[in-house]
Amino acid sequence: MHSKDSIKKLVGSLCELPGIGEKTATRLALYIINCPQENARQLAQSIIEAREKVRLCRQCFNYTETDLCVICKDPHRDARILCVVETPADLMSIEKSNSFKGTYHVLHGAIAPLDGIGPDQLRIKELIQRINQGSVKEVILATNPTMNGNATAIYISDQVTSAEIRITRIAQGIPAGGDIGYVDQMTLKNALEGRRTMS
Repeated sequence: MHSKDSIKKLVGSLCELPGIGEKTATRLALYIINCPQENARQLAQSIIEAREKVRLCRQCFNYTETDLCVICKDPHRDARILCVVETPADLMSIEKSNSFKGTYHVLHGAIAPLDGIGPDQLRIKELIQRINQGSVKEVILATNPTMNGNATAIYISDQVTSAEIRITRIAQGIPAGGDIGYVDQMTLKNALEGRRTMS
């Protein structure tokens, strides 16, 4: 009975992770119970270590174990181009593409009035302070193409008062390999509005 309670407790804890349902949580719990004890200890230790050591970069608010993250410390990154993202996961996705060599600013969410999240709950004030320091020439608004993400991008754009700073929004439209016949109207509208000249 004690064993069943422990499994139930572990399944319950795993269910609290985003995207993990009861079936997946049960499968993971049974794997953890059946794996070598050393592997289970390493997993537990990794979780504890990450929670204790990982903090926010004082400049861009990405996750780091030091005062500044590796991107902010990198002298080869172009600090004049600032890409604004909602989450560290979004930053990681852009980094995996190997297509951006500027720096980032992580908001840790998007403006969502229905959820009680306003500009003050995000890292927007710090973003405006960074921009006003004078070295930034372009701000790329890479918030998600959702109602909240778009509202956040518009809000930030309105806060940037310097005419010398270029404000851009990531393109939104039809994915590579997509079929126009299956694309929703909003995506198609964004694709047409975000069109560019062919070189």
